[in-house]
Amino acid sequence: MAGVSNAPDIVPDSEHRGIVAALPLRLRNFALLARFDRPIGWWLLFWPGAWAVALAGGTIERWPLILWLLAGSIAMRGAGCVYNDIVDRKLDASVARTRSRPLASGAVSLTAAWIWLGMLSLVGLVVLLQLRVDTAIVAVASLALVAAYPFMKKITWWPQAWLGLVFSWAALVGWNETWGWIAIPGLLLYAGSICWVIGYDTIYALQDREDDALIGIRSSALRMGKSVVPGVGGFYVAALLLWGGAFWLVRPDPLSLAALLPIAAHLMWQIATLDPDDGAGALARFRSNRFAGLLMFLACAVVGTRL
Repeated sequence: MAGVSNAPDIVPDSEHRGIVAALPLRLRNFALLARFDRPIGWWLLFWPGAWAVALAGGTIERWPLILWLLAGSIAMRGAGCVYNDIVDRKLDASVARTRSRPLASGAVSLTAAWIWLGMLSLVGLVVLLQLRVDTAIVAVASLALVAAYPFMKKITWWPQAWLGLVFSWAALVGWNETWGWIAIPGLLLYAGSICWVIGYDTIYALQDREDDALIGIRSSALRMGKSVVPGVGGFYVAALLLWGGAFWLVRPDPLSLAALLPIAAHLMWQIATLDPDDGAGALARFRSNRFAGLLMFLACAVVGTRL
């Protein structure tokens, strides 16, 4: 592999700590390629699936499924990052925040990256085998969306919407496996998650607006322009309304809607304190969605669990 003798610079949004930092350089490069240094990604991929299991009534009885979804999220988010970097390796070399990534910097060869992608996908296969056949089919159907995602930023101003389809897919998987079929509440949960993803990934994209504009990469952050704060707020409100609809269909009680108040307060805090010109602040608010996901999980557990 080319360039493994020199440690790559750590990208600004890395949480390069603990076990990843202690790895030998050769292994560290592969960990960085799969974004193991940034657990926020697999948390955001995991939460919609956990919400679905909880809202469908499986918080207690189906806790092993939640753990399998977590394992699958870690592996498949890593695989998705490797694939994305394979496709975007030349573009990444042109952006200040990403040019030190292992493929863009030459620390990992293209062949090694494909092998690593295959290994991570095998872990995902093990998780897939834990599901019913119909649920496994739902899960596999997401691969077409995953494969197309890296190209969306070149053909649409809304790649964040496509990412929403991908990162929310676990909601359909978790709901189908727990409920038995994809009912309307599951679809509303999925749709709300898509709006949530568009919101938080637009916040994330604020860091790259200047570089993206220079090299012709499109994003919702650029498309919204000066209206980015109310725009993100609008998507968050849409998410809450859709989630409220899902909650009401599962348990038609005003108290079920009250369960959404904590996450609503958190999302509104993000909007109220968001400064589009503060990259570090945008990153902090993006990462805070890990906590938002937990608040939503607790709400789903309260509404979906009948004692």
